[in-house]
Amino acid sequence: MTALNEMRLLPWTGPEGKPCFLSTDDADGYMSRLADSIESVQLGTAADLLEEATEAFGHQDVDLSDLRRLGHDLTGSLRDVLRVAASRGHLLAAREPH
Repeated sequence: MTALNEMRLLPWTGPEGKPCFLSTDDADGYMSRLADSIESVQLGTAADLLEEATEAFGHQDVDLSDLRRLGHDLTGSLRDVLRVAASRGHLLAAREPH
């Protein structure tokens, strides 16, 4: 069995928001490629939201409900980006020789 510190943190959560992990030696397997693809979408979404926020905060007449929606979207995106960063940082640390 693969140790927890050798598993990949996946870019989605399971029931009740619990983290999901992948135990595999195949970086090109279906689940690894799916996780890579979802991470790419999440990072792209974060970049789009950052651009939207930059524009919105540059205008004084932005609607309050639009700002609330943007804040909600940014919060979810930041959560995703932090999970991607943790996963990728863990993968890099696991690959380093001890």
